[in-house]
Amino acid sequence: MTTRRSGVRGSRGLRALREAVCAANVALFERGLARFTFGNASAVDRERGLIVIKPSGVPYARLRPAQMVVTTLEGQVVEGSLRPSSDLPTHAALFRAFPALGGVAHTHSLFATAFAQACRGIPCLGTTHADYFHGEVPCTRPLSARAVAGDYELETGLAIIRRFRSLDPMAVPAVLVANHAPITWGATVGDAVDHSAYLEEVASIAYHTLAIAPGVRPIARHVRDKHYLRKHGAQAYYGQKKA
Repeated sequence: MTTRRSGVRGSRGLRALREAVCAANVALFERGLARFTFGNASAVDRERGLIVIKPSGVPYARLRPAQMVVTTLEGQVVEGSLRPSSDLPTHAALFRAFPALGGVAHTHSLFATAFAQACRGIPCLGTTHADYFHGEVPCTRPLSARAVAGDYELETGLAIIRRFRSLDPMAVPAVLVANHAPITWGATVGDAVDHSAYLEEVASIAYHTLAIAPGVRPIARHVRDKHYLRKHGAQAYYGQKKA
């Protein structure tokens, strides 16, 4: 693949985004959320209509900002000499569908992936979950043989979009792809990585809770809402005021 630059203006302005995307991918590895070459993270420059994403198959220890691949929102490479992540069509579909997203992260973290392989959403069983996700983290429907044989990664993104038809993606910034693994997102790529960490934590807690009490029911709605809204609502009061 040769480097293509003709479609990019002001490439220097992308330097910070490349650095942020590189750092986010390394963070997935360092935080134990992505092993080997599993997983990837990306960010979008809405003003330019460009995505910056991890190159495919490059070990995290070798990643450098200059290696990050720049593409259009339609997934056409416009800058970079390496192949972009094979999951680029999924990321691009999410960026196109959800305008509030600034970053996307995909991992194969242990407990969240176990729920995904079981084709089971992560129920909101307690306040730790409710602090970060306003309700169950949903699981998509399994893809059909036709979808897998076609544009598989795009179909994965479309399955996520369908699952969120009646959900706020910023209130539940995570999904489990059936038989596959989790994907998270946020206003920035750093937020997406944080949500991957929170997701793995609540998935682990849910797994152990269900092992102790298989018939446990989700947390009461009024407690769930209290915990989520005190951190993320219009009248949020958790933590310190931002300067």
